[in-house]
Amino acid sequence: MKQGKVVGFIHSGITVKKLEDSLKFYVELLGFELLSTQVTKSDYIYDIVQIPGLQEIKIAYVQIPGGQKIEILEYVGVDTYSGSARSCDYGTGHICLLVENLEEMFEQFKLKGVKFKSENVVQITAGANKGSKAVYMFDPDGYILELKENIG
Repeated sequence: MKQGKVVGFIHSGITVKKLEDSLKFYVELLGFELLSTQVTKSDYIYDIVQIPGLQEIKIAYVQIPGGQKIEILEYVGVDTYSGSARSCDYGTGHICLLVENLEEMFEQFKLKGVKFKSENVVQITAGANKGSKAVYMFDPDGYILELKENIG
């Protein structure tokens, strides 16, 4: 019997409060491509997630420019709670997006009401990313996204 091993990457998943609001953020604001949407009530999904009382899951797949996919999930029929935490707390995560014209994006997104953890665009002054710029921002549910512009 062959030994199991990781052979690639398929997608990342983010659980959201309201799928429609998140699609506005990820597709309309960030420019991700909407690949598909579906409502899942299949038995297999209940076997995977093991959440008693779950009625359905609304799912959308979006694609980041460059090819990576994100699965956005809204769980319906059960009480849900924010998983938002500090970026230093274990069990949290973030997505880092490569961008151009970060300072312009930062100002435009602030005008559109996007919440940022970073007060300003930060110049990276040491390490492997020295010379680049970055900020942390939040999606509508508090999930952290890093916007990073590579310089030089």
